Amino acid sequence: MIRSFLIGMCVMMMGYKISAQSKMSIAQLKQRIIDSLDQEKGIFAVAFKDLSTGKVLFINEHELFHAASTMKTPVLIELFKQSTAKKFSLSDSITIKNEFKSIVDSSVFKLDSADDGETDLYKHIGEKQSISNLAYRMITLSSNLSTNLLIELVNAKNVTQTMRDMGAKDIQVLRGVEDNKAYEKGLNNMVTAFDLMIIYEALATGKAVNDGASEAMIRILLDQKFNEVIPGRLPKNVKVAHKTGSFKTVHHDSGIVFLPNGKKYVLVLLSKNLEDDDAAVKMMAGVSEVVYEYELLIDSK
Repeated sequence: MIRSFLIGMCVMMMGYKISAQSKMSIAQLKQRIIDSLDQEKGIFAVAFKDLSTGKVLFINEHELFHAASTMKTPVLIELFKQSTAKKFSLSDSITIKNEFKSIVDSSVFKLDSADDGETDLYKHIGEKQSISNLAYRMITLSSNLSTNLLIELVNAKNVTQTMRDMGAKDIQVLRGVEDNKAYEKGLNNMVTAFDLMIIYEALATGKAVNDGASEAMIRILLDQKFNEVIPGRLPKNVKVAHKTGSFKTVHHDSGIVFLPNGKKYVLVLLSKNLEDDDAAVKMMAGVSEVVYEYELLIDSK
């Protein structure tokens, strides 16, 4: 009797909570996110778009951030674009090397494997690897060595121009990774939350190169191995096709969230000037969870 009463009370309380929260507007969601961001010291940007309703939410969406590894998604798009144009095949192989030219003065620099998200490729210097394998390593393991090899293949200027053609007006891909001379001169790859939202929406709607290429790129992004932020506090049956990025006091995540009911949305979370990276990551994962809960409540109306 008492057990039944307690269960009934719990159901009633849960029902009240859902009913109350289901009235949350996009403005209220934005305020909840702002309240979360205010918990940590740093500068943050958010871009969210529900691809079913078209509703959007922006916070500092045009603020420029050091791209870190989020620029690897634009490189992936350019890679598929050139492959589709028959400039090369993704099954083609290129020789692995660890010598690259600075965009400042063409001086040669090497990558330090200790600073790379993936180290196995350094064991294969002088060997050949397929372009598709390098693209997979670049996204899922954030391989810097793969990235530099692929940027050399497609040319950074082409990457930026393709972003412009897609409507991303501020993304800037100037160079590969660890070009320290360029970094010291402020010649960095840059992104905004708004522009990353644009390119992920293009991927989600089959407009990044074409439908087949978009699907292939999403399959790679779905296999991302760094999952602390956007997927961090989401249920396992929620799939996220995304690319992270971190560098010094910067930590980002950006991608497409696929719900079990077939709905999908784009979420971009950027940060810089962080004082506590671990705390910021946990907070941003919480922001992702709030957005997910908002989507569920919309669907439950």
